Amino acid sequence: MDTIASWFERLYDVTGINLSFVYDSYDRGRFLAGIQLTLELALTCIVLSIAIGVIGAWLQGSRFRITNALIRAYIALFRNTPPIVQLFFFFFVVGGFLTIHTDSGVFRLSNFTWAVISLSFYYGSFNIENFRASIEAVPDTTVQAAEALGYRTHQIYFHIVLPLAVRFSLPSLANNLVSLVKSTSLAYVIAVPEVLYVSSEIWSEQLNVTEMMFVVLFFYVFLVGLLVYAMHRLEAYLRIPGYNLGA
Repeated sequence: MDTIASWFERLYDVTGINLSFVYDSYDRGRFLAGIQLTLELALTCIVLSIAIGVIGAWLQGSRFRITNALIRAYIALFRNTPPIVQLFFFFFVVGGFLTIHTDSGVFRLSNFTWAVISLSFYYGSFNIENFRASIEAVPDTTVQAAEALGYRTHQIYFHIVLPLAVRFSLPSLANNLVSLVKSTSLAYVIAVPEVLYVSSEIWSEQLNVTEMMFVVLFFYVFLVGLLVYAMHRLEAYLRIPGYNLGA
């Protein structure tokens, strides 16, 4: 590692190309911490947005009108407003209401938590519509066959409809998740120290904006490429034999 660091330090001395996060231990530490936080943010939001999508699609199919109305209102609110506006709203407005002053100090949710909540709700609204369309694509005869076998409503949803709907939804779900991963960089605006935030700190001190922007660009290309590859592998793994999902 020392040899690599020395090589990049000489590269800076000779060419002016300054990749300080390689040869400077302090920059390297905070850059790796930024990558770790970006991955944690992306994974947490992926899990929560999918959970919101599954539960929301289920509630949207409920026979209760008030439930349907609430889900439609939620989708309209979150899908029709920019994610950065929602981030600011959650952080400044909702966060302000939930800040509690006690004798032992001030309780407030962290910036990271607000980023998770905001991005999960935003992409959860898209996932609800995605899963709803996939649920409607499940043949009625399949549901009727499950009813004939004595399955209850929730059993039909979770054991019959949902597994098929997940398969149908994978292509559009992959697009949503790619968009979500890229949107984790928006957490920058509420000072979550993800990879873009720490990169901006590094280039402010080292004056190496061009180099760091290339690094951030290639990081997201690699991360999103990895996600797309995983989704394609999952789609191939879950493909129903004899059922042409791509038709």
